[in-house]
Amino acid sequence: MAGMGSVRYTELGAFLRSRRERIRPADVGLPHGPRRRVSGLRRDEVAQLAGASVDYYNELERGAGSQPSEQMIAALARALRLSADERDYLYHLADRPVPSQGGPASHVHPGMLDLLTRLTSTPAQVITDLHVTLVQNPLAVALLGDQSGLRGARASFVHRWFTEPDARLLYPEADHAAQSRAFVADLRAAVARRDGKDTEAGSMISSLLDTSPEFAALWADHDVAFRRDDRKRLNHPTLGLIEVNCLNLFSEDGRQRLLWFTPAVGTDRADRLDLLAVLGTQEVMGPTR
Repeated sequence: MAGMGSVRYTELGAFLRSRRERIRPADVGLPHGPRRRVSGLRRDEVAQLAGASVDYYNELERGAGSQPSEQMIAALARALRLSADERDYLYHLADRPVPSQGGPASHVHPGMLDLLTRLTSTPAQVITDLHVTLVQNPLAVALLGDQSGLRGARASFVHRWFTEPDARLLYPEADHAAQSRAFVADLRAAVARRDGKDTEAGSMISSLLDTSPEFAALWADHDVAFRRDDRKRLNHPTLGLIEVNCLNLFSEDGRQRLLWFTPAVGTDRADRLDLLAVLGTQEVMGPTR
């Protein structure tokens, strides 16, 4: 990694500090505390929100240390609730290319992050229209597994659904056919909203057509429907079968959606969903949804 001794990296540290100082703890779901001496976030709080060590973040604000990765920049942008322009500027200061929209490092709208922060009692996460998970709250990790760290085509759950058998373990086998059809119809709706020259979606579809006969057959049916509200049955390794309502809030351009899960009315699964807060992430499935 390149060192961070240039004027640009000094500016990066100053920019991080300025963004940190404007955020109140309540804005990101943190308690204010009785002995706080700064109006904004502390350095250790930003490090916690971004999944970085305190020492590493301190080095960044000093304009020292190693060049941050694209993943770290994305995490810092989310922790600091940066706008899209501010996020792009942060990549510029870190001498990193701005990633294309739709991948794991995509910018998450601050309003969606704010809602996610406030959903503390129910599993929730933000995904792209190609089903790439961008950020999860702790209960979503406990219910669905940690989906961080996935890159390339595997970052999309739809791609994993049709290419990796283990991705289907979250759903009862009896529901697989219906889920497959719903995923393909949702994907076709997403592609229709994108520019016809979009390479990300086109590459994903071409890959699935080449590798999954099931996907190819469903794609040929031309079904199209966004997944707005779903009733799902989920297999949890500790809690067993959980039936939930999956609700969606779409961004204005349709590229991102906030998902949150509530117990299905008329079932006895609410108590099991409540146990997620107790179990935490000690016993969860792998990166699936």
